[in-house]
Amino acid sequence: MPSGRTHDRITYLSLLPLVIIIYLLTRRVEWLFWFSAAYLFSGLMFGPDLDIYSVQYKRWGIIRWIWLPYQSYFKHRSFFSHGFIVGTVVRVIYLFTIVLIVAIFAVAIAQLIWGFPWNWQNVANHSFNLLKNRYFAEAIVTFIGLELGAMSHSFSDYLVSYFKHFQKKQKKRPSIRKKIRK
Repeated sequence: MPSGRTHDRITYLSLLPLVIIIYLLTRRVEWLFWFSAAYLFSGLMFGPDLDIYSVQYKRWGIIRWIWLPYQSYFKHRSFFSHGFIVGTVVRVIYLFTIVLIVAIFAVAIAQLIWGFPWNWQNVANHSFNLLKNRYFAEAIVTFIGLELGAMSHSFSDYLVSYFKHFQKKQKKRPSIRKKIRK
């Protein structure tokens, strides 16, 4: 597998060509921010290697502990961490769940302190309608950025593993020169 530094280089070097492709496909400059931010976030902090003690895991700093249940539940390089689309969906749902749990406690404490009225159903409906009606395209572009960042990581892992396996196979195979000499 490539090192964390190699994965970072792949992320940085592939960003510009991907941004150009996204622009040529969409002709929407404002979507380039969403895509670029999501791609960099996924490649540097939100990628498949959150299932181990990795550079991506360490970058979460003092809140990296939120990934400990994820690490204990998913085996490294499993379909649910490194899988196409599935890995990104699982990480998004996992992070959303953690943020939701923290938000519930934070709002409950804020209600006790300041006593303001709060209705979770109204907030959920408002957020869903806002996402569906106003920011749906941005959400799709953001998810594509997250997925391509994760795919660049997984693809480089699989490519390096394949070449290492291929090299081992070549070393085990007797060379043609040795066969001719016999």
